[in-house]
Amino acid sequence: MALTGTALFPALALAATSGAAALEALPRVERATETPLYAFALADAGPGSDAAAVLGQRLYVDRRLSSDGSVSCDGCHLTYQAFADNGHAEGVHHSPLHRAPPTLFNAMFNATQFWDGRVATLEQQARGPLLNPTEMGNASEAALVARLTEVEEYREAFPRVFGRALSFEDVIAALTAYERRLIGLDAPFDRFIAGDDRALDASAKRGWALFNGRGRCIGCHAYSPANPFFTDQRFHNLGIAAQRTDLRARARQLQALAPAALDRAALSGEDLAELGRFLVTEHPADIGGFKTPTLRNVAMTDPYMHDGSLATLWDVLDHYNKGGTPNPYLDGAIQRLGLSESEIEDLIAFLESLTSDQFSARERPRFYYQRKAAQRRRPERDPDAATGRRGDRGDALPAPVDRSPATLGAF
Repeated sequence: MALTGTALFPALALAATSGAAALEALPRVERATETPLYAFALADAGPGSDAAAVLGQRLYVDRRLSSDGSVSCDGCHLTYQAFADNGHAEGVHHSPLHRAPPTLFNAMFNATQFWDGRVATLEQQARGPLLNPTEMGNASEAALVARLTEVEEYREAFPRVFGRALSFEDVIAALTAYERRLIGLDAPFDRFIAGDDRALDASAKRGWALFNGRGRCIGCHAYSPANPFFTDQRFHNLGIAAQRTDLRARARQLQALAPAALDRAALSGEDLAELGRFLVTEHPADIGGFKTPTLRNVAMTDPYMHDGSLATLWDVLDHYNKGGTPNPYLDGAIQRLGLSESEIEDLIAFLESLTSDQFSARERPRFYYQRKAAQRRRPERDPDAATGRRGDRGDALPAPVDRSPATLGAF
């Protein structure tokens, strides 16, 4: 499944919101590579969804969606960075955001939205930032509608697309119509798994074997032809939050929060945000747990983890390699891996192969700077913990079979 490269960054023009001209402004799936997945994605979109998506794309980059005119959706979920953050996300009035905005690419297939899974649908997700005082800062739905109604192009476009005057619900409908088209399974790995043995080099193939074996990655970053997004859609404590926060103490202090308060708590600068999924469920097993993110385009969605605290993929693999950060709620699957430097390089080569073709030209220079940063500094690296010479972080698995599971018939 491939989005056309030229259609991903179109010139944004609201003049055409219907007909062939409007469709040219949309990310589209080429007919030769259409799959049932895309048909499923837009099955309930309706006949007017193309025009709504064009309008949604215009809204997506418009800073007038924020109360002070400083923030757009694209300001945090950057189009050129696979619709993820670059580590410098700010809300209105330059308010720092304490959770890294995850990618919106393929987000319509998420079982839940946000790092703590506090809502289920794209529509619910889109409402949150618009009304969050830390993000886009609108005091109410009516305040946003009043501001957009002052814009002539929106006064004309909404009746043309939806058959009625501009409303908050139709703003949400337009934004999500656009976001539902941010879909792609067109990476080198996809060609490899479909039978093109030349799509991956030897290092990436070894990384794929490690991913399924001693690296233990696939346990949480699940992959199958039916679920090709490299996530189990579940929540895990990896020890990231525990590096700065006494999770047990914060959990004891937590009072039940109204649903409207969850957005504020999640992005607050206080330790409460580090409780993760526990904010939603108040179940002790969820303390410090955050959703497993997709690995699609992971080479260009740095920085990593829910708080953006790990700058490079080397930092991420070093964190896992040593067995995370011990805390009372650490996920039971997190143990030291004992990977060598060459094995880490192979895993990273595999992860690079998950970059969709339409992003590959932008990924290469960005990943070059990641690699240079890792050469200068690797703060998570702890070979003694990773190999069991210090501490007690579980047993590493035996060396894996040095062949890709794809060639062994696993898929």
